[in-house]
Amino acid sequence: MNHFEYRDGRLFAEGVAVAEIAAAVGTPFYCYSAATLTRHYQVFAGALASLGALVCYAVKANSNIAVIRTLARLGAGADVVSEGELRRALAAGVPAEKIVFSGVGKTRPEMAFALEAGIGQFNVESAPELEALAEIAAGLGRTAPVALRVNPDVDANTHHKIATGRKEDKFGIDLALAPALYARAAALPSLKPVGIAVHIGSQLTTLDPFRAAFARVAALVRSLRAQGLTVERLDLGGGLGIVYEGESPPNPADYAAMVAETVGGLDVKLVFEPGRVLVGNAGILVTSVIFVKDTATKRFVIVDAAMNDLIRPALYDAKHNVVPAADRRNAARRAAEVVGPVCETGDVLARGAALPDDIAAGALLAIESAGAYGAAMASTYNTRLPVAEVMVNGDQFFVIRPRPDYEALISLDRLPTWLED
Repeated sequence: MNHFEYRDGRLFAEGVAVAEIAAAVGTPFYCYSAATLTRHYQVFAGALASLGALVCYAVKANSNIAVIRTLARLGAGADVVSEGELRRALAAGVPAEKIVFSGVGKTRPEMAFALEAGIGQFNVESAPELEALAEIAAGLGRTAPVALRVNPDVDANTHHKIATGRKEDKFGIDLALAPALYARAAALPSLKPVGIAVHIGSQLTTLDPFRAAFARVAALVRSLRAQGLTVERLDLGGGLGIVYEGESPPNPADYAAMVAETVGGLDVKLVFEPGRVLVGNAGILVTSVIFVKDTATKRFVIVDAAMNDLIRPALYDAKHNVVPAADRRNAARRAAEVVGPVCETGDVLARGAALPDDIAAGALLAIESAGAYGAAMASTYNTRLPVAEVMVNGDQFFVIRPRPDYEALISLDRLPTWLED
């Protein structure tokens, strides 16, 4: 469920007409619904409440601090994968002790910054990372709380670019190597091993891969305890899918029941890292039609948003539903390719979109389910201005990331002295 709906033929974001926002800020822009963010968090966290879980929002899905703060005020922690994301989480008001630092390539400066901030957990993914973290923590006189992220060798049955739990993927520590590395962490005075972490991929639409991975992790926890090692936490990652176009992902209640079935008896503090499931359907990308181009084989609706604004269709072959901001239910419709101005054949935002037959320049379109991995992955390719971001709360809207002008964008470049006039 989300809070984007038609009223009298006009698309609204909560209590504000999308066309009203477009008139004020121009297009393209991302629009997020605070009510949808709130509902999605409450449904997800509520399903896991009986398990005493800490829900750490995966900042990589949407890193705007207004989004992070909306979730933090509801009780969310943060899962971060860089110093930049950590700084955003702190700026948004997430308590440091509720922040988990994930990722295979944490640099030494990043580790030092996180240690000094006092974060709650480092998810360590390799032996070299473990040794580096121990050295840096010792030098700072700190003790780093560590969870070993293991690789359970489970295929998530998702797009190969977002599968993270197979042996051939770069993520995590082989299950067979985890006991020795956990014991090593326990022997290092500057580290405190607190648990095990696992994350097998993103946009999962069935519970079976989760069940298989969690069962293997549960067996590891029992094995570690049998060796006299303390395991206090179990970080089960994220990955629960959403509806883009016809998928039927599990609901949070069924997910929670599966978690209770597989790891509920381990007496551990559970941590979750949801991203897409909280923010994906809480956002749309609004764009204006520039031209409609009919060819012998296709109709192209050329819009002012492009692959640099929403790269998911080009990168992941992702499908996003596209709807007009002004809906005439009885209007004849034709299939169209919704494409942007970028000089790439791959700059296609939607294929076969059923749009009004008489759609014309100036019409507004909304690309749905764009709240996750949209603005966060955007670029300035073709020297296009970064997309603006807006949040709606009831009958109010606010620009939470303004669109810079060309002068600001170009001023980021510097000429070497030998090219100065």
